[in-house]
Amino acid sequence: MYFAALLARTEDGWEASDTELDDVETLSDLADLAREASPDEDTVLVLIEQEDAWFGVVRVDGEEDPRIYVSDAAAAARSSYGEILLTDELLGREPGDDGDDLDALDLDGTEDGESDDEEDEDGGGGSDAAAGSGEAVPHGPVGDAEVLDDLGVSEKELRSMSGDAVGEIAEALGALDVLETVR
Repeated sequence: MYFAALLARTEDGWEASDTELDDVETLSDLADLAREASPDEDTVLVLIEQEDAWFGVVRVDGEEDPRIYVSDAAAAARSSYGEILLTDELLGREPGDDGDDLDALDLDGTEDGESDDEEDEDGGGGSDAAAGSGEAVPHGPVGDAEVLDDLGVSEKELRSMSGDAVGEIAEALGALDVLETVR
């Protein structure tokens, strides 16, 4: 079970709306959805939480690129909604790099009877290097942990949140009441 809401900052305060992510396939789709919630190009936050296992914050400020924070990338990777947030850029991969399949095979160059001495000489360590790159999605937080700093939620506070993180964020923003109306 997941919960997703949009919080749009207006001159009158925060406005919340429940949102369905069923038609959202990419981060670009999600950013467009957020921009539609604020015709004046104000700040819009997309808050996503899945069964208290992970949460994500996507911040859209007008036409700027979205800023993303995900509390646990490995947990989010197991969710279709989390996969939307876990872009190649966020994970530090080259765009379109689908090398994960090859990494999972743990190829170290010795399959054809070749020696891995050459890799050891340069400190690569053969299978150690393959094992390190095989973990495509890290456990723990990824992204911009300072995404809410100017709104009153520090990096330290954001990283320490668990459980009802979406509620904690809304409370810190002074938007808990409006969030609860759509929950």
